[in-house]
Amino acid sequence: MKKLITVTMVTLMAGSALAADVEITRAGTQKTVIGSDDLFTGTSIINPVFAPNEHRDFSAGEVTFHPGARSNWHTHPEGQTLVITSGTGWTQQEGEARQVIKAGDVVWCPPGVKHWHGATDTTSMTHYAIQAQNDEGSVVDWMEPVTDEQYLGE
Repeated sequence: MKKLITVTMVTLMAGSALAADVEITRAGTQKTVIGSDDLFTGTSIINPVFAPNEHRDFSAGEVTFHPGARSNWHTHPEGQTLVITSGTGWTQQEGEARQVIKAGDVVWCPPGVKHWHGATDTTSMTHYAIQAQNDEGSVVDWMEPVTDEQYLGE
């Protein structure tokens, strides 16, 4: 019985030594930014959700695109997941047709695939963008703006 109690105590102590503290990022503690004209066309509002830390190598941000707004062409070295939370938007992979994305859709952009995403010309769209860092700490490689012809699918 004494041996059982000792084994139980050692197991409990080892488990608590391995446990990490819960980390809470409070709403409103991260700065909202307007998307840079160098990276976006039109008005986009970016709310950081969480950053990488010692336990996760990925980050997330909530991006709201006003009607007509879109990202520049870009790639992600480790890929990107978009979770559309409201509205209707468009996304396009280079060389492919533009696609409609709506609230509830989830989009996977594979590593290194050139693409863009944003609102339609008449509706806003909000998504969570989740992407991992590569070994150099990069999550995105920005490129040229999407032309109006590309954006409108002409």
